Order: sequence, then structure tokens, then C-alpha cells
Amino acid sequence: MPLTCENLLAVRRSMMDATPDEAGTGPEITTVVDVEADGVPARLYHDGEADTAPVLLFAHGGGWVMGNLDTHDPLCRQLAVMSGWAVLSLDYRLAPEHPFPAAIDDLERALGWLRGGGATAHGLDPRRIAVAGDSSGGHLAAVLARRARDAGVGLAVQLLMCPVIDPDAIYPALDEYGLHRDEMRFFWDAFAPSGVDREHPDVNPLHGDLAGLPPTVVITAELDLLRDEGERYAARLIRSGVPVIAVRYQGLIHNFPRKLALFDAAHIAVAQLAATLRRWGGPAAEASDGTAPPGPARRRPGHVPSGMSRRRVVDTGHVG
Repeated sequence: MPLTCENLLAVRRSMMDATPDEAGTGPEITTVVDVEADGVPARLYHDGEADTAPVLLFAHGGGWVMGNLDTHDPLCRQLAVMSGWAVLSLDYRLAPEHPFPAAIDDLERALGWLRGGGATAHGLDPRRIAVAGDSSGGHLAAVLARRARDAGVGLAVQLLMCPVIDPDAIYPALDEYGLHRDEMRFFWDAFAPSGVDREHPDVNPLHGDLAGLPPTVVITAELDLLRDEGERYAARLIRSGVPVIAVRYQGLIHNFPRKLALFDAAHIAVAQLAATLRRWGGPAAEASDGTAPPGPARRRPGHVPSGMSRRRVVDTGHVG
């Protein structure tokens, strides 16, 4: 059945209903609390008792039109447990009721809340903030990372899982594996309707200046309609001198990292993201200006550091 505005509420409910079977319940962790991040509903996860933990700002997927704190609760729990970072998951405003730029504005408000005292109030480190997102949330994360850099408050890391990147919608012939190009057309029209400039970097991250963005992990899936645009974005980042690890998981479908109850590879992908946060997030640095401590050194455009390939391909297989 085609996705339409008329059946969108039912589709939203079906995503919620499917979450236990697709994602499980997630691990028990020390602290899970609902908060308001400058008016944006959010959920804060923190496992352990370490003071001044770094914070991962998380934007959920769902084509900008569905998904919420509960659909991605298991994934956020897993990220918090495996990384040692606190995770702030955002219930940003959804399209078509709230089209572009509402969701991006919500992410910026939440980031400002963290830096402006929200992190400190919860015993977290406002100097070490990263951003992550899956699918359309990956798009929002990529835009936030660039806007934060432009504002002079760059982030430590960006983690992009099967991200939506390119409104030009040039897709490989992979519609039969779950995500269909007609769905993507609906998502884009809901998020960036007529009158929105789809060439703007806040809509199409490929059109932005990518130099100086934070170290990045891009996870793609072999059988995902969005595979190629995610990998194009990773390649653009590398050419702009950004440290990048780009991994294509073989035999996997769109947004498999969220589906922890279905795919063994989802746990491997989350472990890889968690390891990135531990490695690139680093220990707290001495900084008097409130900025994030530096991650790995930036490289000249086109340079591939020792030990880092332009694209690491991991053939994990999958289980259903």
C-alpha cells in the first residue's frame, strides 16, 4: 500500500508496534530520564557513575515523518552501554505537520541546551558532544555537524547510519529489499515541500563546504536504496580532508543497526560506533574556552592516514 498523508498515522503506529520484534527491549542501564532540552522533548541515557561523561546527541530515523523516543529506545540503550557515553535522544518535530527546517531547528536548540548548562546540570561534559542518527536522522546529524562547525562550536564526532543525503533521489535497483523509492519520494515531499530550496546544504549536505567537519563514521548496507548516496557523502568528506571510516555491511538492508532483535550484524555495527566514540571522543581535555577537545588530526584533502582506508568493507552476512 502506498504511503500517503491519509494513512500516515496508521504507519506511525505500525512502526511503534513492530519495535519489540525488530529492536527488542535493549539492556538495563543506570539512568534513563525524560527531559526538556530547551522545549524539545528528549530522553537521556547514562550508564555508569562516572562524572562529566561525554554526550551523544541522537536523531532517530523514520523519513522525518515517523519514529520517536520509543522506536529507538533499544538502540540508544545499547549505544550508551557499549560506549560509556551519555545519549540524548530527541523527539524532534515531524513532517508533514512540521516541515523543514523544524527538525533541524530542534536539534540546534537541544545542542544549545547542552552547551548552555543542560549537560552540566546532569553531570555531563559540555565540551565533548557528538552527534549520531540513522536514516533521516543521519541527514539531520550531518546538517547539525556542519552548522555547529559554522557557529564555531564544532562537535567531536558524527556517526551516520544508512543516512539519507541526496534529494536528487538517484537510487540503485534495490526497491525489493524493504525501502522503496516511492516511499522516499513521499518522505522528501513531506520534509522539503514545494518552495523549499533542495539545493541548500541544509537539505542536500553534498552541496555544503565539508572541510573541517568532525571525524565521521558512515555505515551503509549492501541492499539499501540509500547505499550509494551515503558512500558518495563519505567520499566527499574524505576529499575535504575529514577523517572517515566508511563501512558497507554486505547482505544487509536499510537501517539494520536499529533492528537489534533481527540481525547479528546490528550488534557489530553498534559496537563499531561505540568503539569510535571511545577512540575519537578521547578523555576530557583541558580547555578554558568551553570548546570541544580536539579529535584526530585533520588531514589534507585526498590524504589517507596510515591505517585508515578510503572505504573499509566489512562482510558480516546477516541472520533473520
